[in-house]
Amino acid sequence: MTLQTEFRNAMAQLGSAVSVITTDGPAGKFGFTASAVCSVTDTPPTLLVCMNRSSYAHQHFCRNGVLCVNVLSGSHQELSGIFANASLRSEERFLHDSWQVMSSGAPVLSSSVASFDCLIADCHEVGSHSVFYCQVQAIRISEQPRGLVYFNRRYHTIGHDTEPGHFPASRGNA
Repeated sequence: MTLQTEFRNAMAQLGSAVSVITTDGPAGKFGFTASAVCSVTDTPPTLLVCMNRSSYAHQHFCRNGVLCVNVLSGSHQELSGIFANASLRSEERFLHDSWQVMSSGAPVLSSSVASFDCLIADCHEVGSHSVFYCQVQAIRISEQPRGLVYFNRRYHTIGHDTEPGHFPASRGNA
């Protein structure tokens, strides 16, 4: 087994939130599904998004200079697949669900768990990917209690239906 295969297999064991990353501007409206999103700092609020440079949309994100990270809920598995489907045209992807905009003009998924509206502040190329450093301009958080994660090459829903800070009684011995 090659180191690259071992790396991919090991990374499949690192659960990640699933997001749809969107942009709009002079280069047009585009989006893709990603699990490579990470907080960088809260001063100023900044996150990073990794994107394969061979992606059909890569140049458009670079030209637009803005993006929105739309964190998906447990009910968004189909939408995740739509934005990951390379055979769909960009405009077809945005026909699914409801979209709005915040300050950057990038599409915001109305039913997302959270949305981070960002300006792309910097970009570094590492191997096959670009790492976008994104300065957050606005945030929208929903009351959605369940998120979507990708672990072991499958989707999983996480979260609970109780109020924050209230946990169900323990069932059995720990």
